[in-house]
Amino acid sequence: MAILNIRKLGDPVLRTKAKEVTEITDKTLELLDNMAETMYAAPGVGLAAPQVGILQRIVVIDVEDENGLIELINPVITEYATEEIIMEEGCLSIPGKSGKVKRPAWVTVKALNRKGKEFELKADGFLARAIQHEVDHLNGILFTDKVLEEE
Repeated sequence: MAILNIRKLGDPVLRTKAKEVTEITDKTLELLDNMAETMYAAPGVGLAAPQVGILQRIVVIDVEDENGLIELINPVITEYATEEIIMEEGCLSIPGKSGKVKRPAWVTVKALNRKGKEFELKADGFLARAIQHEVDHLNGILFTDKVLEEE
């Protein structure tokens, strides 16, 4: 496994929409492993493939709960809570910056696992926030685009 270079704010790859994964290959599995190692070494709780310069719809998340490491290939958020919660967010691609972001309190996400099997995950709290943050990365959206104005 290898620790990958995390792209920083200003790198155009962070503003580019990632492409769907059409086939899970050995290279895909190696990327998942390397992304997890990179996320843990950073340290962070989530990492999207564009953050390491790869425009594929792949995300790894570990908010240190009972789910452990979550790998999402081609994630799609299918349901959002109507209730929204404001929390502080940061990003490995924007070191030293944080801000308050309003997001739905819970989400349901559908994705493929590393074996290509589709699964659904309902998440709330910090995990729901991490999923939304990382899926935004796949669409070229950064948390700074959503930071609330300070009052």
